Amino acid sequence: MAHHHLLPSLFLLLLFASASAGTGDEAHVSAVIADKGLAFAKDVLIGEAVRSLTPLRLPGAEKSVRVPFLGGIRATVSNITLFHLDVRDDSVIRPGDSGLVVVASGVSANISMAWSYSYHSWYFGPLEISDSGTASILVQGMEVGITMEIKNYNGSLALNVSQCGCYVKNIDISLDGGSSWLYQGFINAFEDDIRAAVEKVIPENIIGSTTKLDSFLQGLPRSVSLDNVTAVNMTFVNDPQYGNSSIEFDINGLFASAVPKTSNLQKHPMLSLSCGGASNMLLLSLDEAVFNSALDVYYKADSMHWVVDKIPDQSLLNTAGWKFIIPRLYRSYPNDDMVLNISMASAPVMRITSETIGATINADMIIDVLHGTETVPVACISVVVSASGVVEASGNTVYGRLELDDFSLSLKWSKIGNFHMSLIQGVIRVFLNTACMPYLNSRLGHGFVLPVVHGFTLKDVYVVTSAKQLTLCSDIAFANNVSSLASLPVLW
Repeated sequence: MAHHHLLPSLFLLLLFASASAGTGDEAHVSAVIADKGLAFAKDVLIGEAVRSLTPLRLPGAEKSVRVPFLGGIRATVSNITLFHLDVRDDSVIRPGDSGLVVVASGVSANISMAWSYSYHSWYFGPLEISDSGTASILVQGMEVGITMEIKNYNGSLALNVSQCGCYVKNIDISLDGGSSWLYQGFINAFEDDIRAAVEKVIPENIIGSTTKLDSFLQGLPRSVSLDNVTAVNMTFVNDPQYGNSSIEFDINGLFASAVPKTSNLQKHPMLSLSCGGASNMLLLSLDEAVFNSALDVYYKADSMHWVVDKIPDQSLLNTAGWKFIIPRLYRSYPNDDMVLNISMASAPVMRITSETIGATINADMIIDVLHGTETVPVACISVVVSASGVVEASGNTVYGRLELDDFSLSLKWSKIGNFHMSLIQGVIRVFLNTACMPYLNSRLGHGFVLPVVHGFTLKDVYVVTSAKQLTLCSDIAFANNVSSLASLPVLW
C-alpha cells in the first residue's frame, strides 16, 4: 500500500525556505521558520500523516497448540487493518541538536480484524470444531516519534531519518460473531503480536515516505529560469541552523543570467527573530545584494530601455516647448515633435538602511527630433537620479513605491551647440516627477510574486528594513481553494 501523501506533508517544513537564489560566494537570502510556523507545520504534518497512514494493513498471525491425547487447537487473526487514528493537540515539533523532532503523543487507533478458531481431535474419533468472526481493537496511549536530519549536500537538501519509533501502551480486543465469548481469552494471546505489528509497520511506512522525500529534495533544480534574461539558482548554503524554537535555511540569493554558474558556499549569520515585536510563522530575509544582482542582470541583458513619446505635458515633446530654453534646437527644427530615448548608463544601485530604501539611477537621455521622415539624435544628457521609497506586501506579492529625492545633469554630447544644464533643470524636474517616477511606480506596482509553494499564501505581512537587509515577517495559510496538502495542485 502506497502512502504518498506523507511525502508533501514532510516537505511542508522546507517549502518556505525555497526563496530565490543565485550565483555569488555568500548567502544573501535567509528563511527562518519560527516557533509559530513550526506549530503550523506540525498541525498540517500530523494531519496529513494521519490521512496517509489510514487505512494501513498489518500482518496476520497464527497460534497452534497440541494437547497430548486431546488433539490440536489452531487460531488465526487476519485482515488486520488500522482504519482510524486520533492525535491529541499536545503533540510537539521542536528543533534538536542536528535535526527536527516530531513527537505525536496520546495517540489512539481503531483496528479491525478477522479471527478463526479450530479444534481437531482423533482421541474420541474424528472430531473438528471451528468458529470464526470479526474483532475490533482499541489502541490507546500510543506515541510516535521521528527525528529527521536535514543536511546540505552539494548545494541541495538531503534528508535522513536518524530515529523513528512507535510505542503502544494499551490494547483492548473485542470479539464479535460465532461463540466469541468462548474464545476471548485465547484471542487475547494475540495482543503482543498486534502490538509488535503496530510498533513495526508505522515507523517503516514513515521512513519509506521520507526516503522518497530525500530523493525529491536532491532532485530539485539548481536553477529556475524566470524569463529569457534571468535565472534563479536554488543552491542552499551550508546546513540548516537550529535555534531553540526555529530553523533557518540560508540560500545564495543573487540573481544570475539565464546561463547557470557555479558558486562557492559561505556561511550566513543566523537571522534575528526580531520582527518589530510581532510573533510570526515565517521570517524571510533578503540582502540588498539580491536586488542589485537582479538589476545588474537586466542591465547587462540590455533590458533597461525606454522610449518616451507621450507625457502628461505633451508640449515638452515638441521643439516649440524648448524655444526659449535651447533656442538653437527650435531654430534648427521648428515645431518638430521629439522622443526621449532613455537607457541605463550603468546598472541601478539599491541601498537598504534601517530608515529607508534608496536607489541611484544613472541614465543617458538622448533627445531625438522627428524631422520629416527622419529621426535625428541631437543631444545626449546624463541624468543621475537619487530616489527613496518603501516596500509593501499583500499576500504573496511584494510592491514598491519610489519618490524623487534629487538629480544631477551633465551634457555628454550635442549637435545643437553647448547649453547650460541649469537652463533645463526645471523642465527635467517636471519630466521626472510627472513621467519617469509614475512610470517606475507603475512597474513596481505590478509587484513581485514571492516563490511560495502553490496552495499556500502569506498573510499579515510586516516589512522590516535594517542595514543592507529587508525582512518580510508573515503568517502562512492555505489558499482559498486548498484545505490540505493532499488537495494541492502541485508542490513546485
